[in-house]
Amino acid sequence: MRKLSFILLLFFVSSAFAQKTYIHCGRLIDGISNQAQTEMTIVVDGKLITDIQKGYTTGGANDKVIDLKNKTIMPGLIDCHVHLESQGSKNSIVEGFILTDADIAYQAEVYAKRTLMAGFTTVRDLGGTGVNISLRKAIKHGLVDGPRIITAGRAISASGGHMDGSVGFRNDVFDHKMGPDDGVADGRDELIKAVRLQIKRGSDVIKIASTGGVLDLSENGSGAEFTIDEIKAVVETAKDYGLRVACHAHGAEGIKRAILGGVTSIEHGTFMNDEDIELAKKYGTYLVPTIIAGKSVADSAKIPGYFPPVIARKALEVGTQIQKNFGKAYKAGVKIAFGTDAGVYAHGKNYIEFQYMVEAGMPPMEAIKAATTNAADLLGMSDQIGSISKGKSADIVAVDGDPLADIKTMKNMAFVMKEGNIYTNQ
Repeated sequence: MRKLSFILLLFFVSSAFAQKTYIHCGRLIDGISNQAQTEMTIVVDGKLITDIQKGYTTGGANDKVIDLKNKTIMPGLIDCHVHLESQGSKNSIVEGFILTDADIAYQAEVYAKRTLMAGFTTVRDLGGTGVNISLRKAIKHGLVDGPRIITAGRAISASGGHMDGSVGFRNDVFDHKMGPDDGVADGRDELIKAVRLQIKRGSDVIKIASTGGVLDLSENGSGAEFTIDEIKAVVETAKDYGLRVACHAHGAEGIKRAILGGVTSIEHGTFMNDEDIELAKKYGTYLVPTIIAGKSVADSAKIPGYFPPVIARKALEVGTQIQKNFGKAYKAGVKIAFGTDAGVYAHGKNYIEFQYMVEAGMPPMEAIKAATTNAADLLGMSDQIGSISKGKSADIVAVDGDPLADIKTMKNMAFVMKEGNIYTNQ
């Protein structure tokens, strides 16, 4: 009894002296309201937001106050489409043959830290070698700094599809035929196996490709590569395990089949047509536009010798359409979640996507919501992240200036907190 009393005393004493953090916000965009609030205080206790108060309040003598009165505070940003294992260059194809998993892991750690410091406290990594799963674990256990990662592990495509790494090479270059173990599958049975293998390895989300892509050696990046029935097999299998499906798709027919097959989001959506837009609205399918990736590869394609000719041609085609069709889809009422395809362009420059979204007609507040509340909804994590709310994770960022007046200020990340830990406070 005496021992129990002593333990309870220690508990109450430690609770009494536990340090809370009071963040004074000059301008607060909470991810919920359509208007910014001024002179607010966010109370953080441990990893969670415990209160949002009007005015500049303070706690007890042991509590900490952070003065951000001259900044705009927002929820930690969410990028729903990144590739943390790599960063595009003119040597990318060669690097695929010479880099080991250890090489990839070291550079992925750098890219993860860079992403976090750009204000993105959560990302969805949509495909790599599987190192992304180990990176997720390392960040979760505090071994390295980076955003919270929701990862697809290896992405899945049809034989000859976007994620078939043997496309464009001689048959004898690879020592085995690509199959479900490599993320290459055809027909219901192989696709079910491919999905289960990714889940077995630790994936949080399944990523497939229903059309070809830009940065592979296939001739056509827009043709449909799965039947609706095949896509349904993927979606149903993922759903059995509680996972959602993201679908890389450029061409209109592949987008249509993916939506009818039940995917949660269309990634890129470059050549989305009116029928696709109406289907996306009907089924509540998200579009993750990745405008910066399209523009970036188009710019690189103009540099002689940067890409092989087949990639350069596709890059220029995508670059002229992706922003235009995003604007059309947004104005028609398609749900939008922020995503950039970081890794196709330089990590840490994710903020440029906000500028392209606003240029295409999306108001700054809506663009910020696409990277907070909408993104959290797409990930199925609205109860944990995406807004400055009681009980949510203390993922809080701040910029110099007012992004509602000038969206380019999203570049000026001055404060980054993830789960109550401060990574920068300039």
